[in-house]
Order: sequence, then C-alpha cells, then structure tokens
Amino acid sequence: MVPSSLFDTDLIGKYDVAGPRYTSYPTAPWFRPDFGVDDYLQAVARSNEAGRPLSLYVHIPFCDTVCFYCACNKVITRNRARATRYLESLHREIELQAERLVPGRMVDQLHFGGGTPTFISDGEMAALWDKLRQHFELRDDDRGEYAIEIDPRSVDREGIERLRNHGFNRLSMGVQDFNPAVQIAVNRIQPRSVTIDAIKAARQAGFHSISLDLIYGLPFQSVDGFSRTLDEVIELQPDRLSVFNYAHMPHLFKTQRQIDPATLPSPAVKLAILERVIDRLTEAGYVYIGMDHFARPDDDLALAQRRGDLYRNFQGYSTHAGCDVIGLGATAIGMVDDTYSQNHKDLESWANALAAGQLPVARGLRLDADDRLRRKVITRLICDFELDKNAIGEEFGIDFDEYFFTEMEALEALAADGLVQFERGRIRVLPAGRLLIRHVCMVFDRYLSDDRSSNRFSRVI
Repeated sequence: MVPSSLFDTDLIGKYDVAGPRYTSYPTAPWFRPDFGVDDYLQAVARSNEAGRPLSLYVHIPFCDTVCFYCACNKVITRNRARATRYLESLHREIELQAERLVPGRMVDQLHFGGGTPTFISDGEMAALWDKLRQHFELRDDDRGEYAIEIDPRSVDREGIERLRNHGFNRLSMGVQDFNPAVQIAVNRIQPRSVTIDAIKAARQAGFHSISLDLIYGLPFQSVDGFSRTLDEVIELQPDRLSVFNYAHMPHLFKTQRQIDPATLPSPAVKLAILERVIDRLTEAGYVYIGMDHFARPDDDLALAQRRGDLYRNFQGYSTHAGCDVIGLGATAIGMVDDTYSQNHKDLESWANALAAGQLPVARGLRLDADDRLRRKVITRLICDFELDKNAIGEEFGIDFDEYFFTEMEALEALAADGLVQFERGRIRVLPAGRLLIRHVCMVFDRYLSDDRSSNRFSRVI
C-alpha cells in the first residue's frame, strides 16, 4: 500500500524523470536488427528441450476510430476486409510457429491485444480460436489465464458471452475518463452506460476477472473531475485497475498531435490527481501492485505478490513466470528461452515473410549473463518491492555488493531520501519509493547511458 501521508510532491518532483516501464530487460530500444529467424529457431530448440509451458500473445492491430492519446501499434480503418487478409496471414503464422514447437506444451497464458481484438467478426474470432486449438495445447479446464482486451463500444452482451464460450476468462477494457469533455478532446466517446453494460455482461458470462484502464493527464482533467470518475469506477467494483500517466510525446506518436497541449493539466494538477487516485483506491480496499496497477486483495495478482512469485512481461504484471512467450501478429514480441524477438511492424513486410514460408522476425536480442542477472534484479524489485541480495548472489554465483558496487552507491542516495532501506541482506523499497519504482530499477539498468534512451521513455510519474 502507498499511504498518501508519504506522497511527497517535492520528492516526486526530484525523481520524476523519463525511464522504461520494464516490461522487459533489456528494453525494446536495444533489440538488434541482426537477430533473425535462425537466432529465433535456435532459441526455440533450447525451449523445446526445457519443455516450459507457453504464453501466447496474439496482436490484432485494427481500430475503427483513433483515440488521440494512444501510443499502441495500430491500424485505423473501417474496412473490415483488411482484417480478413490479416487473419489469413495470422493463421499461417500460427501454423509455422507450431511446426517448430514440440507438441503438447501447455498454453497456460493467452492474451489478445491490439488495436481492438473485438474489431474482427464473431466468425473470424471463432475461426482464430479453432486454429489455435488445432495447433497448440490450450487448456480445457478453465485454469489458464486467457485474457482479451475489448472495446465495449464494439461488442454487445451476446458477443461477450461468445468470447467467454471460446475460452477467454479475463477481460480488460479502456475507460480512461467518464467526463464527456475529456472524451471529446481525445476522440474516445464512450458513455458510462456502455461500460456498465459490458461489465454486467462479463459477470453474467462468468469471466474470472474484469480490469479497467484509466488515464490521468488528459485534456481538461481536474482533481474534482477525475474524482467523480474514480467514484463511479469504484461502484462498478472491477477486480483490477490500471491508472496510467498520459505521456504527451507527439514527436513519437502522430495521433497525439491532435491534442492541444494548452488543454493538458499542469504537472502539479497531475500529481494531485495521482494522490487522489491512491487515496480513493486504497480506501476502497484495493492493493497497489506497482507501476500504475491496483487489484483487490483476493485477486490473483495480489495473491502472487504476497507469495513472491509475481512476474512482469510485455503484457504487464503476470502470474505465469515460467512460460515462454510466443508473439503472433505484426509487431508482436516474444520471449523464448533467453531471447526476445519482435515481428515486423508494418503489415506488408510481416505478411510477405509469412507468404514466403518464413517466420516474420524483424529484430531481437539474446541476453548475456549480465542481462539475465540484471533482469532478475529488476523483476524482483518491480514485483516484490524488495530484493534478497544473498539469494541473487547464490543463484548467479556473485558477491552482490561487489558486483553492484556502483549501483549500491547510487542506492545510498535513494536511501537518504527515504525511497529504499537496507536490512539484513535485503533491499526494501519503502512506501515513498513504490511510486518511483521505475527510478529504483533504473539504477541497475546498464543501457540507459546509450543515446537510444533519449526521448523514448515516458516520465516515471
């Protein structure tokens, strides 16, 4: 929990710099174009020997309207035929990936992201599920974590029930803000009734978990206005909440140029909104998981965090740490053995590779021993808010304080400001440091001095 009594605006101002969100380490800017299909296939061979369970990420890039704040990889179109052509290539990619994998490896996690996965028709969704079941070992006991991101404006009650019948058991949807003026400014018109109807339908269909996304820092937002949205959201009792900081980066994301910077709340107002978020959600019984995420105490994320086996990957916090991730679709990222790989971002290059019978790997990275060590350190800090230095030392065969001598010196400054403390061979992130966990993790990131880190990351708060 992050009590608001430790919400120190001066301290946040001091450490509110740009930095990675650490859905991977090393992060995506350091993926290399000389990592290709052969490198990926070697990783698959090692993965087959290990026999780990699988996590499938399926990317559906299409949206029929653009949300001006969005920084996702997407294609804006109302032409449904584009999805038909895309799915033909996606089916081929499923076949090619499955041919390289040992049969029988259980899919413990499945995530459909976008874009808007519910852009495709009911028939196309059914055919996609059939293709996945044909080529992968999907669970039939409802014990996997099978999630889909939906736009509640694009799917009705019957459609949500069909998603559940396919096998999805977790559902997330964007809300951002219920204030009509904010919705108009970001071109995301979504009446509260639409969100309520989708949540009711999901509960009636038997979804295990419902997650809502909010964004603070959007045009015309204020503390009082966002407080009303929070009150309305809490009434809906979602299992999880993600409350993201809007990062205005029009130099990277063209659609953000549609937002008038003069309408954005000031940094002081954004901090006040964040403080209100923490107050209201903790008062309502939600647990702060970290990195903008809140969950009910009995939610799987909160339980995993208490057990110490919470994980983080490209889809955010996860309860399935032992899976190799297979990315399917344009721009999808996989994590197989000790490698990361990313598919071609543009649809044409991705589809052309598949038409030629090639996996569409565009770039990636094989982690060295130092990468694996630092990934473990960063993952445990960002998931557990503490680190057992002795356990890390034993696992990797190092003297932690000697190996990370420079980093430990840097942490001393954070300790002096009350962000962390050292206790019996452990590094503990204090409540004031939990909001700044990205900054704490950045201490162990050896890539940040590279020029590629400039102008690529959002601010920590």
